[in-house]
Amino acid sequence: MKLAIVTALVLAAVLVVTNGNEVARAESAAGIDADVDAALQTLYEEQPSAKMLADRAAAILVFPNMVKAGFVVGAQYGEGALLKKGRTVGYYRSVSASYGLQAGAQTFGYVLFLMTPSAVKYLNRSGGWEIGAGPSVVVADEGVARSLTTTTLKSDVYAFIFDQQGLMAGIGLQGSKITKIRK
Repeated sequence: MKLAIVTALVLAAVLVVTNGNEVARAESAAGIDADVDAALQTLYEEQPSAKMLADRAAAILVFPNMVKAGFVVGAQYGEGALLKKGRTVGYYRSVSASYGLQAGAQTFGYVLFLMTPSAVKYLNRSGGWEIGAGPSVVVADEGVARSLTTTTLKSDVYAFIFDQQGLMAGIGLQGSKITKIRK
């Protein structure tokens, strides 16, 4: 019981601290758009294969400023934009909760390259896409990214995680939900 109370207090403190932080959420659509542009530029410089995916993707969903924190129970939050042909067509929120052996806090960004029209349709029709359900997602680490070519692209969605800062360690069960928001 004491562990549950301590965990709840830690999570409440993290949420209070990050709620007013611009890293946790952008204040406006223009703020999100500027962060998305900067994040994509950084990603393309660090991972040339990401640029190749962008050129072939039906849409790109970018979450430039995610915040994750936890102690046994964790949470993560961030806002981003969906781009089609380089233009913003919608804004989204990514939220997740996790439970397990974990402790710490970190910030990072992630990009989902939606390669097929059906993956984009699923995002728009699902009313809240839970990663792990729906289209198959391949997380492109350095090894996967190096081996990507126009002939090896077979998945619906490719994910890149970048610009990780802070320390978050542990193992646990996690589910992320992506929902459309108005800005």
